[in-house]
Amino acid sequence: MNSIRTNLTLTLVTLVIFGVMFPVTIWAIGKIFPENASGNPVYKGEQLVGFAEVGQPFTSPGYFWGRPSAVNYDASSTGGSNYGTNNPDHIQEIKDRIQAFLEANPGITADQIPEELVTASGSGLDPHISVDAAKIQVQRVAAARNLEPKLLEELIDKQTIQPMGGIFGPGDLVNVLSINLALDEITSSN
Repeated sequence: MNSIRTNLTLTLVTLVIFGVMFPVTIWAIGKIFPENASGNPVYKGEQLVGFAEVGQPFTSPGYFWGRPSAVNYDASSTGGSNYGTNNPDHIQEIKDRIQAFLEANPGITADQIPEELVTASGSGLDPHISVDAAKIQVQRVAAARNLEPKLLEELIDKQTIQPMGGIFGPGDLVNVLSINLALDEITSSN
């Protein structure tokens, strides 16, 4: 009888903490920081062009490409593909992505492609790529926009996001939407 009471108490405490207190806390934080809770909308003038925290597809040769998405960048149905690493469909999908990247980026070998450019993230909405993933695309973007590669390398350096305090969070990242908007500004001013 004592163990039943202990188990029921633990169940109720867990239900209150994770079923009530946690969701209310997250909701309250969203009300305190509404911009962050909505994915940080990004506007160009008055027009909404995307969200800083939600990836979107860029396929034109004149733009930096982000991570592939298993959910077609649909924020209402986030998730990965659920394929295992040995799944034949998954392996073929990655081979197809590698081939497409190589065709769009002549002079690069498959071994040079950063993994994130051919594999989807767990959420399918990752808005960032590594600095290496951005730099490997410089020649393609420069050729498509008739720009000097050095200018794009400087842009990548300016757009690089450092870990908070130099230690918290992932390594140096580049927000794909942000760098592509900056790229449009450079191109329109030339």
